[in-house]
Amino acid sequence: MNFSSKLLENAVNEVSQLPGIGKRTALRLVLHLLKQPKERTTYLTEALQNLKEKVKLCKNCHNISDVDLCEICANKNRNDELICVVEDIRDVMAIESTAQFRGMYHVLGGKISPIEGIGPQNLTIDSLIAKVRGGTIKEIIFALSPTMEGDTTNFYIYKQLEDIDISVSTIARGIAVGNELEYADEITLGRSILNRIPFEGSLKQ
Repeated sequence: MNFSSKLLENAVNEVSQLPGIGKRTALRLVLHLLKQPKERTTYLTEALQNLKEKVKLCKNCHNISDVDLCEICANKNRNDELICVVEDIRDVMAIESTAQFRGMYHVLGGKISPIEGIGPQNLTIDSLIAKVRGGTIKEIIFALSPTMEGDTTNFYIYKQLEDIDISVSTIARGIAVGNELEYADEITLGRSILNRIPFEGSLKQ
């Protein structure tokens, strides 16, 4: 791809670093921004800078938040005895959109994946175990994507919780094996939450 401007080429190269964005799509986006009024580009730049500089992780569940305690954790109407364990914020958003879950969340920040060099120490598993041991939690729901990495992560956490008197369940397999949770439709995902099954039983399937 030949560029008539080094500034244009640099902008395209940076945008193409985003996931799912190739050089042609990046060029289309950059040219679109170039045609917009200057203030529109300024708003976008400021929004991204504020996101990077000011966004926080909730001190309780590790969800992305503007303040120390996210809106979900600060909501007194949520059931704090029930925790849904998810991979990242996209899964929180997907489950919240079903309006079927009124408990709390714990965002792991990923899944155990030796191939990618991600181990338990790279996730927020330790804080989850500490939360369970030190709190009044009665049930943990595993809501990780039904992939090999997701199942491995579920099993690892389950083994860490074996000596604790707590109910451990997993979402029903209405979600196709190998699919990412965020791409499930709201009805299927909502039913999977409501029809969750004991995790130990899922190991025998």
